[in-house]
Amino acid sequence: MRIAEELGVDFDEINYIQNPPDEKALRSIISKLEDQPTALVRRDSKFKKLELTDQDVATEDQIVDILLKHKQLLQRPIVVTKKKAIIGRPKERVRELLA
Repeated sequence: MRIAEELGVDFDEINYIQNPPDEKALRSIISKLEDQPTALVRRDSKFKKLELTDQDVATEDQIVDILLKHKQLLQRPIVVTKKKAIIGRPKERVRELLA
């Protein structure tokens, strides 16, 4: 993450495809998330191909279940600190969180 490097912030980058978050990690992210939990789910072509709707990802349990089954639907980047988590879009949000 270029912004973290620019600010001199140490970080760990995790490739969600190679190391997808497990249920405990997803629930931890949700508990810290400033955004609505449903924002963690990408509404892209795969979401549509799976014939999912907003009602399928309306609760925390549904979100966790969908993301465990379909890791590609995880919104990214997600920036997690000890106390907060955000979806890193737009990039200015990352700068604000890490500054």
